[in-house]
Amino acid sequence: MRLRALLDTDALGLRLLGGEDELDRTVRGVMTTDLKDPSRYLSGGELVLTGLAWRHDAADSEPFVRILAAAGVAALAAGEAELGDVPEDLVLACVRHRLPLFAVHESVAFATITEHVVRQVSGERAGDLAAVVDRHRRMMTSGPGGGGPDVVLDLLGTDLDLRAWVLSPTGRPIAGSKLAGAALPADVSAKLAAEHLAAVRTGRRGPHRVLVGTTTYSLFPIRSSGRSAAASRDVRETVLSDWLLAVEADAGDWPAERLDLLQGVTQLIAVERDRRDAARTVRRRLAQEVLELVQTGAAPAEIAARLRVAAPVLLPGLGAAPHWQVVVARVEWDGGGIEGGPVAQSLLEEILVDPLTSGPEHSDRIAVAHTGEEAIALVPLPAVSAEHDGSEAGILADALLEAVRDPLTAGLNDDGRLTLGVSAAVHSAEGLRGALEEARHARRVAAARPGRVCAAGHQELASHVLLLPFVPDDVRRAFTARLLDPLRDYDRRHRAELIPTLEAFLDCDGSWTRCATRLHLHVNTLRYRVGRIEQLTGRDLSRLEDKLDFFLALRMS
Repeated sequence: MRLRALLDTDALGLRLLGGEDELDRTVRGVMTTDLKDPSRYLSGGELVLTGLAWRHDAADSEPFVRILAAAGVAALAAGEAELGDVPEDLVLACVRHRLPLFAVHESVAFATITEHVVRQVSGERAGDLAAVVDRHRRMMTSGPGGGGPDVVLDLLGTDLDLRAWVLSPTGRPIAGSKLAGAALPADVSAKLAAEHLAAVRTGRRGPHRVLVGTTTYSLFPIRSSGRSAAASRDVRETVLSDWLLAVEADAGDWPAERLDLLQGVTQLIAVERDRRDAARTVRRRLAQEVLELVQTGAAPAEIAARLRVAAPVLLPGLGAAPHWQVVVARVEWDGGGIEGGPVAQSLLEEILVDPLTSGPEHSDRIAVAHTGEEAIALVPLPAVSAEHDGSEAGILADALLEAVRDPLTAGLNDDGRLTLGVSAAVHSAEGLRGALEEARHARRVAAARPGRVCAAGHQELASHVLLLPFVPDDVRRAFTARLLDPLRDYDRRHRAELIPTLEAFLDCDGSWTRCATRLHLHVNTLRYRVGRIEQLTGRDLSRLEDKLDFFLALRMS
């Protein structure tokens, strides 16, 4: 409530003695005191009532008023019951410190004023709380009547006149307020995301202020509310998956109250983010089940059955059986110590979507599992028409990272790396194992390239590598066993290194000098080992055909 409202209430018997220009101050509470120094009991915003028992002479007024002003009280009300008129020295002290001063008529008890103020302030707080609860309910209620990030941002627009957007770590728009109008241009969103990720990686505390052209944006991190220990964990575990709130304003001169409000907004959006993440559970489980079947060599019929279960979830409303692509991702950090699989999983769920697609439900047609240090995405494609064989449809590696390369490079900083491999589209469960190995081969090709963010597709694989994933398992095992098992057995019994020697010899194109240098061996020692390999396998490493057989066996092993 305002001081002016107290003055206008006749029943309180207040008379203004000074501070007419300060009557719009807000009263947050009331306190009665006759202590010379009541500062320990003041928190700011109080109407202080006093009977003046603390005053023994005129010199006491100045320090008393100075203490109240420093504590941020709203006003002072002095009773006339004991001393009659309020002393002039107290009036002058209040004028000097711009502290509003009231005289309380002797017929009015302090208890009456206290009861009135408490009743009014409590009523206003109850109204404020009801409004907050109602807004929270609106924010968190799903459905067309709406909740979600858009409602939160609309409140920022209507209450604070702030244009704001929620962005993914790659700069993709998740939500925007009605006041914000059109979505941010793609280049601006990407720059904001990159600046945010760079600031987080360097340990700068938010909000982060960024100037784009002539416009200043303040960026607030939206951290998952479901990670209770997020503050104590390595920032690299979450930096590539957390959303951010971009506000078109300079928060550098904002008061603490407004900053606290924006932090509260990010917490509400984080709750919604966690709810959306929970919806991915089914898709992740489907991907994990299919992946385990593929990797354990399950029968194609069993894999096909799981795909029939997955198809309606990933492609609702489409009756035709889709084609499938596999994307393999790996996020690696210098020094290790961080499990890369979950990081890559969250990242794939973000980047395997058209960057121009807005809204938080972007991964409803993507199933991503993780195993060890890599994430594997099972991406369904609508059945193509008869004149196409499926290889022309789907995700292209070159285009996959084009829109997100700059933000992700900033997030990876100087100690992280993302590599991706994309398979060709396959038509059935029988092709998934080959597609998975093809995507893994493509990722290795990407890993051999320079740069923090690299991708490769099936089109870039050499011909023999393209064929290897589709060799039947029994043929693979028989071929590699015939050539390599004698060498492995010999290495195990004699602690020799025939297999590494063979790999190095082929990698050096049969050059004795280069291979001996690489292995730090004398050439005669190398010749002895190669002779032993030929003796154990019955092959001749001077012949091109035998070299090629060994090369393929090593690749398939």
